[in-house]
Amino acid sequence: MIRHPDRDDLVLFEMGDLGRTPPPEAAGHLPVLRTVREWMGEYLCRPLPELGRRGAVCPYTSTSMDKGRTFLAVRPGHPADPEEVVHSVRPYREWFMRLAPAGETLSTYTTLMILFPDARREDLPAIDAAQAALKASYVSEGLMIGEFHPGPPDKPGLWNPDLRPLSSPVAMLVIRRMVATDFPFLRDDDDHVRSYLSWFGDEVPSHLRESVRAAAESLS
Repeated sequence: MIRHPDRDDLVLFEMGDLGRTPPPEAAGHLPVLRTVREWMGEYLCRPLPELGRRGAVCPYTSTSMDKGRTFLAVRPGHPADPEEVVHSVRPYREWFMRLAPAGETLSTYTTLMILFPDARREDLPAIDAAQAALKASYVSEGLMIGEFHPGPPDKPGLWNPDLRPLSSPVAMLVIRRMVATDFPFLRDDDDHVRSYLSWFGDEVPSHLRESVRAAAESLS
């Protein structure tokens, strides 16, 4: 368990906290934390035939877990609106950047998952709207923020438009470092493309170069 350097009320749980002798702060959240750990291992870390490509659903999750770079925060209560979700997430962005400075190898595998275990189905649009509101500021900092929930979010898979791959048993927002292969998630917004180019303009993967070049040329 890690406590926020400036706020005693904020803690992050690690995979090792979910065993037989959890810290007192984790005790009341163990069922949801263990549910998320199981979902990560059984879903994110494994291939999914419907995904439309080879490999695990998330190619970084297994390494993140193995290297102890997965951190979980719990935000109880029903999120009233997107503004409340945005406010509750705010301290975690700066904390993430302390835990995963740009340019460090382990930062690529660092994941911070903010769980909203009490979110009801009618609360899920607030999670989606908060993610949409936050994305641009995160991308400009070289970060990604994604939403997962039981809805699931109405976002199709890159290789299978009929798949909704962001399904999870617990509503959450997930923060990680942007990587060069994230371009397909950014190409439909000019500001996102500009941010991507500022971070990865000199190291675009070969299979994305044509798409990135076309997007860059279309910028006003």
